[in-house]
Amino acid sequence: MDINSIDSRPLVIGGGLAGLMTALHMAPEPVVLLSKSPLGIETSSALAQGGVAAAVGADDDPALQIADTLAAGDGLCDAAAVQRIIGSGPAAIEALARFGVRFDRDAGGKLLLGLEAAHSRNRIVHAGGDASGREIMRALVEAVRATPSITLIEGLAARRLLTEDGAVSGLIANGPCGPVLLPTGRIVLATGGIAGLFQHGTNPAGSFGQGLALAARAGAVLADLEFVQFHPTALDAAGFPLNLISEAVRGEGAILVDETGQRFMTKVRGAELAPRDVVARAIWRHMMDGHRIYLDARQLKGVDFHTRFPAITALCAAAGIDPMREPIPIRPAAHYHMGGIKVDLEGRSSLEGLWACGEVACTGLHGANRLASNSLLEAAVCGRFVAESLKGKPALSRPLPSVDTLPPSRSDPNPVRPILSRAAGVMRDQATLEAAAAALYPLATDDGPAADPALVGLMIVTAALRRTESRGAHARSDFPDHDETRVWKREIDMTECFETTRALGRDLVA
Repeated sequence: MDINSIDSRPLVIGGGLAGLMTALHMAPEPVVLLSKSPLGIETSSALAQGGVAAAVGADDDPALQIADTLAAGDGLCDAAAVQRIIGSGPAAIEALARFGVRFDRDAGGKLLLGLEAAHSRNRIVHAGGDASGREIMRALVEAVRATPSITLIEGLAARRLLTEDGAVSGLIANGPCGPVLLPTGRIVLATGGIAGLFQHGTNPAGSFGQGLALAARAGAVLADLEFVQFHPTALDAAGFPLNLISEAVRGEGAILVDETGQRFMTKVRGAELAPRDVVARAIWRHMMDGHRIYLDARQLKGVDFHTRFPAITALCAAAGIDPMREPIPIRPAAHYHMGGIKVDLEGRSSLEGLWACGEVACTGLHGANRLASNSLLEAAVCGRFVAESLKGKPALSRPLPSVDTLPPSRSDPNPVRPILSRAAGVMRDQATLEAAAAALYPLATDDGPAADPALVGLMIVTAALRRTESRGAHARSDFPDHDETRVWKREIDMTECFETTRALGRDLVA
């Protein structure tokens, strides 16, 4: 690899939807795209079933989607971010189609629109039925490989952001031939989510917040880390990740029942189509009472399940289940992180030269609880915003140290998963969170193999301890209500996280 050929070019880290859209929208300006796996593999984007939420229907309007988003966000959405991102939805669908995405359409070429929880209109744009992420990634991977301005580097894993005088100066990565130094003053993190930190999650196992750890150790500010969305209906089977049973199945009329056949959501406002946090907590409580939970799709009216949901049909078949004849066993699983690197509307972080987009970023769109299918929308839209912000920026070059040895690998989430799952799951409380902080602190503050996952877990736990109320996806059994009397601090950095943990008591971190 000729490093000199990419010197000072913008560097996009991440091979999912956000990273690919950023690189594509940079054209014709040169950009480097770094992916630790073969492009399109091991990304949450490829696993997405639901589709892209966009106000493109004849009976819809961005103002309606904005209202739904604000309601789901439970008082914490950034109104300006919501308006700009949601307002850009129709253009994002057009851009994806130009890049080759084959969206589902009727015989006349009109987009077919689905319904998901907490949406007031049918506005979910699908591709390939319930295989939307796979189709979107297929098209974008092909587009990236065909774009001359994109230098694609696969098989390199980011290890450390380098800074000089409070600004980004480069990246140390690891590849088959050892350490690689990539000098640049413009880096975009598009590294995905954190569900790999939990025992039950729907992201690839390698999605444990690498981007958050990179940014935090470089000094960037993060925000809203306590808000982790648990998808209520993951297929309850062995292995990791758990396969998703899309919300679209409930949108078509499937119901939640327990092993006795009782439908236990009838007294909840919205029932099966209530916001995800509400459904996940209802399922969790019923599980804690000793029940097993199922999604019953046997009585869907006017829907051929096998045709409408071919990917889910295949996933169920692999588990020995026929959804047309028997209910599907499900459980909540960590799915999406509303928090992330705090960015402005251009995707710029608090650290000069560092941008972020997609799930690793916190734009303020989701607030305390993501509205279904707004995530793919955010990744597609904000990829363009970041590209526009990067274009024309001077290619700053700062002095870099020589790199003879690679920083130690700190990317093993296995010791963290049971700790974080107990403390920061669907329901939380002070004692369990404090115990988790005590366990995570020593892992996060050394250079052991679990240091980066432990750091991200510790920051989530610290943020959850600090918010002594329940709001959106953050639910505390010891503080079950909103507290509107306080203005909650939403930002955190690594130094504050460590100081807060130490302040909990000497015996806590001993």
